[in-house]
Amino acid sequence: EPILNAAPAAVSFHFGLPEQDVIDQLKRQGIVTLASATSVDEARQAAAAGIDFVVAQGIEAGGHRGIFDPQKTDTQMSTMTLVQAIVRQCDLPVIAAGGIMDGNAIAAMMKLGATGVQLGTAFVLCPESAANAAYRAALKSATATGTEMTAAISGRPARALSNAFCHYTRGIAHEAIPDYPLAYSLGKALAAAAAAQGEHGFGAQWAGQGAMLAREMPAAALIKALITEYHAAQ
Repeated sequence: EPILNAAPAAVSFHFGLPEQDVIDQLKRQGIVTLASATSVDEARQAAAAGIDFVVAQGIEAGGHRGIFDPQKTDTQMSTMTLVQAIVRQCDLPVIAAGGIMDGNAIAAMMKLGATGVQLGTAFVLCPESAANAAYRAALKSATATGTEMTAAISGRPARALSNAFCHYTRGIAHEAIPDYPLAYSLGKALAAAAAAQGEHGFGAQWAGQGAMLAREMPAAALIKALITEYHAAQ
């Protein structure tokens, strides 16, 4: 109800789809709907539900994996492969997401049939970002070349910088990790306690595989740079 009352221009779903009635209400109100998909099957489900745009989230993407059911096998398709597969087998317009850090990558995805692109990690170092100092320092350090998928931080698979939290939890069995969002709440409390002791490697430092390509500049300047690079690559 709060979303319907706020009437945003668009609503994007992650971790699967809501009940059909929710989608129908949004559409009746003229709200554009988007949904993340990590496989062709998930894209087809989105199309069948009447979703307007599918966000093809490749395995390179930072942050939470949008897989509908984390208990099922993850196909782990790259952004490049996933975009092409969905374009060929699904009628929905596709937005590419995962590992896209510059205009060259944007141009490549558009040539593969994407309608648009989604960038996240590319903007973390912008001054407008809410990332804290430790997160920014980690992204600018040599360790930014390493990211890994972990469920220990939040209870759902997500790609993050390989920090102390990741190292500490590698030996923990997946079934021993509390479900999302309980694990996330516990993880945030742990991160705060660690930071109070001067250890900043327990934060949720989400980042995609292109982390080392992140640039530190105002968001407006980055947008202009991306547009210039995109046009030069066409």
